[in-house]
Amino acid sequence: MKDFALEVELIRHRREDRVRAHVFLCMLALYVRIHMEQALAPILFTDHDPQGAQARTASVVAPAVRSKAALAKIRRKTTDDGFPVHSFRSLLADLKTLTKNTVRMGTSDVTFERYTLSTTLQARAFELLDVSHRL
Repeated sequence: MKDFALEVELIRHRREDRVRAHVFLCMLALYVRIHMEQALAPILFTDHDPQGAQARTASVVAPAVRSKAALAKIRRKTTDDGFPVHSFRSLLADLKTLTKNTVRMGTSDVTFERYTLSTTLQARAFELLDVSHRL
């Protein structure tokens, strides 16, 4: 997982097509991350009310100002739904606890798959992303 900064300077490819593929994958990772942060803004420290923030900004060239809703979320450290507010990295760490396990019954060849139960925060994150963690 790439960090927010687009880090492409440490590539060890010699062929032009591999360098292009590496840069493409870095850009794709950045694109996915930006869209995930926008979708998950209600449970992240990210400002989830851009219109409110824009209304509080004095001019186009003035520094960005957070909306009142975002300031309240940061002050309380909880969302409007009562979930703890996360950074993108801490939310991903929380989502990593979801697993799909293949269970084998004794020494037989009978197997089945079990998913771990998601927490309410994890369920909310997948709801905001409009995806299911069960494939």
